[in-house]
Amino acid sequence: MYKVGGVAGVSGTLGLISASVLAAADDKPSTTLSVDELSLYTTTAQKIQHVEPEIGPVEEGVSTLRKMAEPYVTWCQGVYGTVKPKVDGTVRFGQNSYAYLKNPPPEFYPRAGIIGFAGILGLFLGRGSRLKRLVYPTGLMAVGASMYYPQEAVTIAKSTGDSVYDLALQVYVSVEKLIRNTPASKKDQAEKTSSGETKA
Repeated sequence: MYKVGGVAGVSGTLGLISASVLAAADDKPSTTLSVDELSLYTTTAQKIQHVEPEIGPVEEGVSTLRKMAEPYVTWCQGVYGTVKPKVDGTVRFGQNSYAYLKNPPPEFYPRAGIIGFAGILGLFLGRGSRLKRLVYPTGLMAVGASMYYPQEAVTIAKSTGDSVYDLALQVYVSVEKLIRNTPASKKDQAEKTSSGETKA
């Protein structure tokens, strides 16, 4: 029994041992080979041609749809670029207003009540016409707000004055262009031709 176990142990151990085998050298002198001479490293020259796939009807339809939608997409991107800052500003204003109204100064609500009462009084006084209904409440509320917030009123008045001045200047320039580009009447043209003929 010991002999069988010893043979099994020796054969198992021999399987785990690695041995190096050396080949006998020929009497020929050793020659070195370059990497190009070895068959493993040589590659045959292959002729590869790129073949464009044929365009199918689905791809043609998608490309046509893209070309048709491109102006609208660029227009939407432009609108988005101009509207997004305004929306962000409005959201920021709303958040700031909410934070202010959540913890207002002690005089805020009485002042807001008086300004609101001035607006209601303006609605009552401006019952006659639509213009009065627009001007009286706005004017009375502006007067009430400027009494309590004079610095803000001055800032708003300056910016409003500048914008009104710019608008009036644009209207003036537009009217002047219209007047200059108006074709002369037939009488004026006849007078010009007759005065030109008499001078010649």
